Amino acid sequence: MIMNEELQLRSQKTAASKAASVVYAVTRFLLRVFLWSYLRVEVSGKENLSGKDALIMAPVHRSNLDSILLAPLHKRRMRALAKEGLFKFRPFAWYLSALGAFPIRRGSADRESVKIAKTLLDNGATLLVFPEGTRQGGDQIGELFDGTAYLAAKSGVPVVPIGISGTEKAMGSGSKLPKPYKVRICVGSPIPAPDKNSKRSSLSNWTQRLTLELQAAQDAAKASA
Repeated sequence: MIMNEELQLRSQKTAASKAASVVYAVTRFLLRVFLWSYLRVEVSGKENLSGKDALIMAPVHRSNLDSILLAPLHKRRMRALAKEGLFKFRPFAWYLSALGAFPIRRGSADRESVKIAKTLLDNGATLLVFPEGTRQGGDQIGELFDGTAYLAAKSGVPVVPIGISGTEKAMGSGSKLPKPYKVRICVGSPIPAPDKNSKRSSLSNWTQRLTLELQAAQDAAKASA
């Protein structure tokens, strides 16, 4: 069995290759031209993702479509943590790494995940993090954990809340193919990172702010759909 460290090194090597950059660019183009057109994707607030500095994209999570629909929003490759099991088949692992995915051991301590994510951000990455964790239903933002706040504080990078409306109907839980349902993406204003030495109470307050701004972005996306 390949150790997680080997998968991570292989993933890093793949992501840094010229071939991976070409594959990502082509995939991003195809998503923008075909999938966005099929789902009639509309975007507001895209200017909030401008710039070359590291940032954390923090969208709602309603469908497996969410992450791939966000890729065309930013010119730089979007990075995301993915469970180790997805990297067992080598050709698929190469493609995932080319798209920006990075393997972590499922059930590993949060400290390991944060360490990997912080390294990516320190290198100037755009990192995708779902503050809600797993997929949720409806437009109401539930209770968020402080993981996003902790990561933002440790890395010192801003967090951009993103509302997404329509993906739950386009490709809900159990669906294998998307339906042509209109999708609206609303990119909110960046939220500055908490202080690096923030106490738990401060992180909780920051998480509450993220909850409110994520809800505002989701409401805006829903209203425009």
